[in-house]
Amino acid sequence: MPAQGPDDDTTEDERRTLKAIAENIKRIEEMLQFLPLHGDTVKDLRAKIGLLRTVMLEQRPPAFALVGRRGAGKSSMVNALFGAKVAEVGHVKAQTGRGKWFDHAGERGKLSVLDTRGIQEGSTPSEADDAKDAMASILFELRKKPPDVVVFLVKATEVDSAIDADLDALERIHAEIEREHHFRPPLVAILTHCDLLEPKAVRLHAQREETNQEDVAEKLLHVVEAERHLETKLKERKPLADHLKWVRGVCTYLSFRDDGTVRADERWRVDELTTTLFKHLPDAGRGTFARIARVRGLQEELATNMTRATATLCAGVAALPLPVADLIPITSLQIALVASIGWLGGRRMDLKAAGEFLAALGVNVGAAFVLREGARALIKFVFPAGGVMISGAIAFAGTLAIGAAARAYFLRGATIEEAREAYKKTRAENAPAGAEAEDAPPPPAPSEPSNGAG
Repeated sequence: MPAQGPDDDTTEDERRTLKAIAENIKRIEEMLQFLPLHGDTVKDLRAKIGLLRTVMLEQRPPAFALVGRRGAGKSSMVNALFGAKVAEVGHVKAQTGRGKWFDHAGERGKLSVLDTRGIQEGSTPSEADDAKDAMASILFELRKKPPDVVVFLVKATEVDSAIDADLDALERIHAEIEREHHFRPPLVAILTHCDLLEPKAVRLHAQREETNQEDVAEKLLHVVEAERHLETKLKERKPLADHLKWVRGVCTYLSFRDDGTVRADERWRVDELTTTLFKHLPDAGRGTFARIARVRGLQEELATNMTRATATLCAGVAALPLPVADLIPITSLQIALVASIGWLGGRRMDLKAAGEFLAALGVNVGAAFVLREGARALIKFVFPAGGVMISGAIAFAGTLAIGAAARAYFLRGATIEEAREAYKKTRAENAPAGAEAEDAPPPPAPSEPSNGAG
């Protein structure tokens, strides 16, 4: 699931896991030609395969172009998304040198960031740069690859200070991306340093703890006024207005000790920013971003989409006319689903650990599972007409239940007993009449599956 390549952090075990998933997906795609379904249904199943292939196998670091003058908070935003110190922050002078694409890496993945030299900077950056000015440096790097999202950052206290020059630069950047890559990426505009607006002492990240709520309301009103001003300025420029997705004030302040631990965390609305960026990313960048940002809602959304895609695909494979022919492909898909949801929650991609999780649920990958799934597949042999529908419905319900249990365990931190209850409840809610009775009582709870953490 992490982007593959000779210089990445993917382990040999993960590479073997990814290879096995790729082979299973390819096999299932080949089996679709035998499905007794009309063209639109097969087309939908192929789309589901495309989603799973992208999310499970083709993940890459999401790419953001961060544009703004010196001190706008570009490096601070990167740290805020990670919740860790991965980018140096220039406190007095311009910090970022020659604009270039590079990866900010944390324990859960990477972001590809064009953290440019600040436009309109008033001093030479601390880092070396052989470009004659900031804009030349930015345009040079944008020709190499396009960003998924352009993020325009403006200090809330400077929203009406020489903003037209900033917008001129932003227009040039957007036009260059279109000229080189034939598309214009979505534009997200954020007002940083909202904590510096008056009343300055009011803590936006701890509003409920403030004794004077009138002061809080006054500060929030100033944030809204700054947002409206920036949005108005952006919408006056049609090339930007057509692609503007979000204008919002945030605080990204994090302070770190020398050992990298957090000394102060005053982030505000960063979850909203993260959700917006996630919404406008392509599927290939969403998994890594959800994993890095650790926003449960994003992880749940992506895991739920994967679960429904896998369940639909399993139902389609269960419609194969040959009895028992779908057993191994469906089992492989379900194990891959569990491994992928575990990865979203911060675990390593590990098919063995996924199998252990299913066993802990009582959905044994061994003899009991084969017998039960074999009986499900044989319905088609005993009842060739209605059996296809029954078999597909059982496969669909079982996969939804497995996904629900995996989300509870890997994303919400539920115990294996709670995950087992989520499995039973979801299967009962979605199984065809009488089918839920097929499940034998789960065995005594085995040891919990290995973490696969890394």
